[in-house]
Amino acid sequence: QVQLVESGGGLVQAGGSLRLSCAASGRTFSVYAMGWFRQAPGKEREFVAAISWTFGSTYYTDSVKGRFTISRDSAKNTVYLQMNSLKPEDTAGYYCAAANVYPTNWYDQATYDYWGQGTQVTVSS
Repeated sequence: QVQLVESGGGLVQAGGSLRLSCAASGRTFSVYAMGWFRQAPGKEREFVAAISWTFGSTYYTDSVKGRFTISRDSAKNTVYLQMNSLKPEDTAGYYCAAANVYPTNWYDQATYDYWGQGTQVTVSS
């Protein structure tokens, strides 16, 4: 089992920045990839970004490219999501996820085996 705990959410004005953290514990040696998803009220959960734990390769949904950066600190078993130039449409619950097999589809939430409890991001206009 892998446990994931997110932090760093909050309320920010449009154009501002936030950095989300996701700390992994437990059988972290089995993690091949970690990702961030988000879910706004009344909408389906959607992919935001992902990173290969071994190689560091990154993947983003089009709407956040150039604004969000995913990174990892292997020594701390932590993945980060730096979010800049935030927009009201970025408002959502943000969820960290981990996969214990190397993904064939980085964007599909079914790829991921473990999930955190989520952290709320609210961007005011």
